[in-house]
Amino acid sequence: MAAKPKASAVQAAGACVCGAVKIEIDVPARWAWHDHAAASRHAHGAAYVTYVASYRSRFRILEGEDSLTRFEDAAAGTARSFCARCGAPVLYERARSPTMVNIPRALFTERTGREPRYHMNLSEQADWTYLGEPLAPLKGYPGVMWARPRKTKRILPDDMF
Repeated sequence: MAAKPKASAVQAAGACVCGAVKIEIDVPARWAWHDHAAASRHAHGAAYVTYVASYRSRFRILEGEDSLTRFEDAAAGTARSFCARCGAPVLYERARSPTMVNIPRALFTERTGREPRYHMNLSEQADWTYLGEPLAPLKGYPGVMWARPRKTKRILPDDMF
């Protein structure tokens, strides 16, 4: 039986949506970033994904390893693991970084010790991503905010010349 790696004094726990897969990392995470890559956007069904990275030696699957299913993209040199029950993305691994694992930040309910200060693959950013434009409450729908259409300047016939 292999010895279980010794955990640090502080951990951050996470889980998939259904709770079948439970994970933890030693805090602080190595780093955190927002990934705007089309592949991550497609895998998560979101405008972008926020990841935290951990050294493999500081990452543990506490429960549900048998509930993980894996997709490997040989051309990209990446692998993504998902919970087979609820479909939640759990791990993103890259062949070029064999000592690291990347975990969606949303899986953690507590702080991971790193703020996402980096943006990667901005050239692949979706054209429908919210970019911080002003929002206003939508009348008759409590809690719903909307971006008002931009006002276009009407060109009058006298302004044409």
